[in-house]
Amino acid sequence: MGDAAAIDDIDRQIIQHLRANARQTFGSIGEAVGLSAPAVKRRVDRLERDGVVLGYTAVVDHALLGEPLEAFVELRFTGSTRVDAIEGLADRITEVQALFTIAGDPDALAWLRVRDVDHLKRTIDAIRRERTVAGTKTLMVLGSVVRA
Repeated sequence: MGDAAAIDDIDRQIIQHLRANARQTFGSIGEAVGLSAPAVKRRVDRLERDGVVLGYTAVVDHALLGEPLEAFVELRFTGSTRVDAIEGLADRITEVQALFTIAGDPDALAWLRVRDVDHLKRTIDAIRRERTVAGTKTLMVLGSVVRA
């Protein structure tokens, strides 16, 4: 990755515009930040090359995809479990959208997306069957605000 000091205020503005809508044109971003479209493209190319911008994604309505329920699961593992082994849980349980290993208690936090409460229960059961999982605590999401 490039030097953090090389990221200036205009780069940060460009990144904010990309996070809000990665499909907008370089020209519209340029108008907002005071640069030409080619200048914005050069900066975006550099941000990609330096590993600051890692990719682009679509934001979807998961309820329309049949997975309206979200939950977080606090995970506790047996004392000898390696961090890499904890991270592997996300590969084995497809409902895991993200898994964060954390310092302290619990050992990890898993973000799940499921169809309904029965699907959530089956997913929790699958997680508990993992031989190194010592305990779980589930928190269902009622609503969310996500920063772009």
